Amino acid sequence: MTPVVSALRLDIKGIVQGVGFRPYIYQLAAAHDLKGSVINTGFGVRVHVEGRPEKVAGFCRAMGGQGPPMARITEITEHQSPPAGFSDFTIGQTDRGMASVNTFVCPDTAVCADCLREMHDPRDRRYRYPFINCTNCGPRYTIVYDLPYDRPYTTMKPFEMCDQCRAEYHDPSSRRFHAQPNACPACGPRAVVCGSTGQKIPCADPIAHAADQLKAGAIVAIKGLGGFHLAADAANWDAVAGLRRKKGRAEKPFAVMAPGLEQVRTFARIRPEEADLLTSSRRPIVLVEKKAPDVLCDAVAPDNPCFGVMLPYTPLHHLLLDHGFAALVMTSGNAAKEPIVLDNERAFSALCRIADFFLIHDRGICVRADDSIVRHVAGTQRVIRRSRGYAPAPLALNFRCPQILACGAELKNTVCLTKNKNAFLSQHIGDLENPEAFDFFQSTIDHIRGLFDITPEVVAHDMHPDYMSTRYALVQSAVKHVAVQHHHAHVVSCMAENRISDTVIGLAFDGTGYGTDGRIWGGEVLVADAAVFVRAAHLQYVPMPGGNAAVADPRRMAAGWLHQAFGNQWVNLELECVRSRDPEERAVISRMIEKQVNSPLTSSMGRLFDAVAAIAGIHSGSVEFEGQAAIKLEAAAGPNPGLLDQKACYPYALPADTHGAIELRPLIQAVVDDVQAGRSAAEISRRFHSTLVYLFSQICDQIRARQGFSRVVLTGGVFQNAYLLSIMAANLEFMGFSVYTHSLVPANDGGISLGQAVCAAAKMR
Repeated sequence: MTPVVSALRLDIKGIVQGVGFRPYIYQLAAAHDLKGSVINTGFGVRVHVEGRPEKVAGFCRAMGGQGPPMARITEITEHQSPPAGFSDFTIGQTDRGMASVNTFVCPDTAVCADCLREMHDPRDRRYRYPFINCTNCGPRYTIVYDLPYDRPYTTMKPFEMCDQCRAEYHDPSSRRFHAQPNACPACGPRAVVCGSTGQKIPCADPIAHAADQLKAGAIVAIKGLGGFHLAADAANWDAVAGLRRKKGRAEKPFAVMAPGLEQVRTFARIRPEEADLLTSSRRPIVLVEKKAPDVLCDAVAPDNPCFGVMLPYTPLHHLLLDHGFAALVMTSGNAAKEPIVLDNERAFSALCRIADFFLIHDRGICVRADDSIVRHVAGTQRVIRRSRGYAPAPLALNFRCPQILACGAELKNTVCLTKNKNAFLSQHIGDLENPEAFDFFQSTIDHIRGLFDITPEVVAHDMHPDYMSTRYALVQSAVKHVAVQHHHAHVVSCMAENRISDTVIGLAFDGTGYGTDGRIWGGEVLVADAAVFVRAAHLQYVPMPGGNAAVADPRRMAAGWLHQAFGNQWVNLELECVRSRDPEERAVISRMIEKQVNSPLTSSMGRLFDAVAAIAGIHSGSVEFEGQAAIKLEAAAGPNPGLLDQKACYPYALPADTHGAIELRPLIQAVVDDVQAGRSAAEISRRFHSTLVYLFSQICDQIRARQGFSRVVLTGGVFQNAYLLSIMAANLEFMGFSVYTHSLVPANDGGISLGQAVCAAAKMR
């Protein structure tokens, strides 16, 4: 009798190209004695299998099991198909004839253990080759021009594979089957070391030469996956101080790269969860607690309780760190406020006044990608900057979206594009402060649009009329424009990440956001769903004398709050933040506040943190980077206290109606009393944080009693404060609320674009 043959066609979507998925299917089909084919298409991968029905069914069950480490299946569609009489199972050529691209690109991932073993094996032909990779690791997003993911559409196109590499590339049993960056010393990219003017330095081992220069105290610009780093020996005070001086970065912490966990443990305390993050294939910068005595010099992260640490993620990094460093400073290779440098020639011109040497290579970078930053807080990872290793992996939405472009905020900008039920959040773009950053913003939009075949029908943007992202949005033609209030976007970003559709109470705390009344918001309680919101409460408005100058100088913000609490007598208070200015300066600031000259009103929580830090004497000068004073205020509080003492709270007055201002003059007066009574910065900081927890928990309880809402979203850049996030979430959960926070998307403005996109989709519905 003729055996019964069943045939099935499967269309598989997700991260399934360039990750060894077709060889995996090939081997799985062989294991189940099936015939057919597998090919890449515009939507993902198409599989045709035929054989005995029970074998086909077993193949389908097994496919959802252990696949390639970088693969991620989001959807499988099965179609019954007539048997085609295949004699074997084959891996076919890519089908580029699809009308629309619907597949995904894998983020760049760290070099895998198998490649590292080969790189350190003197018998291997890729011994000490700094561009070793396979289908399980290496560059992806940063080298891709177009989809489907094939070598001619990457920056590897100029490198023609040698016979040995070509044989691996075409062998389905090889770990390098269709690994698009596949190369070796005979045919692939090469590293060279150059002097400060770009002249090539002849040497047998460019990486060893760069290591020698670093040990001698030099600054070396190093080309990585998504751009350049500026490197210095993190144990050499003169080298790190010189890097600070040349880069004009006096106090902002530097990230460091250490060879492994053993070395990190010599200068930092690492919890198991942090070790998992450090060693993950994404290799982000992880914020970890400093340990004394420091192995690294004080100049790496002055006046900060944490180090930002990452482990090597490229073969070149591993080879460099093999030269006996405890850690290297690895900070972004850019001139002040400009995007990270991509190409060699630009690096020579932009970084020659900073770097003494350049360790470069000839593999092109298609897309910038800064290092991602994460922190493990309150039981989970918190992404602070989402970039290399994370982007452009899509975020799954719980409804089908039209094709939308969301342009994000002005600071910490990202953009978000939606298609079907996926949101493609870009890598970190940064602050849109200059033409170079704006060019990066536009090129990122163009690249993601082209990569995923997205033609936006709707463009969402912030309400602020002067943001560069808003201006870009408003000149786009043939689309519908949707303005989204800044803090509503924050709340909806967290809702989207947690796949919440119901109405929530949103606590949106940040530094700056344009409000519907034209004022600067930032300490907001919103009752919101994805389409609409009501402002239920907010911090009282206070003046910002000097406008943006008050952001740079917390003493000005302290003056605004002190004037609210003490009137004109604030100039006579015995406080360091007051006495550090001469009487004439105080009088000028006081007149600015009185006459409302260049003193816009704000309800910002971030500015309240600045003011309290200045009043308490924790930070009374200007700030070099955003959040510097608030970080010191958080650090002063010490470890999480667990249960809070409500009796220790500062006084405050809740609003009399459902849309009113929270009166904090009593709090400011009490903080001043504590300072003048000689209470410690730690006690003042703990009391301040505890007051915020009880105050906003009380407001949430009142809203629940009136309206029945019991879901609370915590969002905005202030919730990067681990102390506040932990105690606020714990207290609300103790009160019976369901609390939702950010994990995959930044709580800061890096998550705004996701919220804008989902808000716009909801408004369109």
